[in-house]
Amino acid sequence: MHGTPLNGEQMALHVGGYRISLDAKESEANLNFVSHAHSDHTGGVRKNSEILCSEITRDLLSTRVRYELKMVGTPGGVKLLNAGHMLGSKQLYVESDALGAVVYTGDYQMQMSPVAEGIEIKQADTLIIDSTYPFPNVVFEEKAEVITAMQHYIRSKMDIGSTLFGAYAMGKAQELIKICNDMGVTPIVDQPIARVSEVYSRHGVKLDYVERNLHEGIVYPDFSVPVWIVSMHRMDMVRANVAALGKRIFTGLATGFAMTQRFNTDVQFALSDHADFNQAVEYIEACRPRRIYTRGSGKDTFARNLKAAGYNAGQLGGHTEFAQLLAEEV
Repeated sequence: MHGTPLNGEQMALHVGGYRISLDAKESEANLNFVSHAHSDHTGGVRKNSEILCSEITRDLLSTRVRYELKMVGTPGGVKLLNAGHMLGSKQLYVESDALGAVVYTGDYQMQMSPVAEGIEIKQADTLIIDSTYPFPNVVFEEKAEVITAMQHYIRSKMDIGSTLFGAYAMGKAQELIKICNDMGVTPIVDQPIARVSEVYSRHGVKLDYVERNLHEGIVYPDFSVPVWIVSMHRMDMVRANVAALGKRIFTGLATGFAMTQRFNTDVQFALSDHADFNQAVEYIEACRPRRIYTRGSGKDTFARNLKAAGYNAGQLGGHTEFAQLLAEEV
């Protein structure tokens, strides 16, 4: 296998005359599959490249790139399946003579997001699966319970101040807007979040928010608004503006990493758009693969823990018979 895809893993699938890269820059690929629009999965998006992705992902990518994205139709023997991770996120399904049915998940989520399509699972012989949360002891609460706790916290602060959430502009911010909308609150957001939210609205996810053009050194007078949702790097600036006005503000984050890390905020909620280990096993049981190939930052740990649970699993990038087969025309 050749190239340097995500996390140093060398990976591409050969299908119907195409060499398809998976969420990564792969020098010999002539078609780049982009599972979703988060920047750590868009290494294969480069000028003049042909990309395979959903129309929503293309539109979300267009909020960042300054050149035309060339989408191609889905090749024969290939299908795109909803991944549940964020709006427009897809899995890649390939029908292969050598390996049978092959699925690459990219990032995926088993629980239903309030702002994304639910996951689709097809039976596959070979599964290439994300490894973001590889530890069995990391267990996410039901998403509805986490959302209820967030809404309760926001309500509890309304009479005494505002709540400021830092969020990734794409995906998590829109989920936070929807959580606020469902409790009757219209949050203020910054420009990058508003641009992405416009794409969500165009694709049927109605979001109510007020956009503010935030710049360093400007004090904003509307901190009577219950909730602000801003890009992560703007949290300190907004916090300073509040101090200048003598207002109270409570800071928060909503991320699955709240299960494993402590952040410098007043509150953190384990609201994840990934599957935990138990949910990954749930996916595997529904997919029923004969072999599993783990991919991502936790691939070694995930493969080891899946093997301990009785699954035929190995990490991507190992010198295995399976790895060699993937380099052949499928």
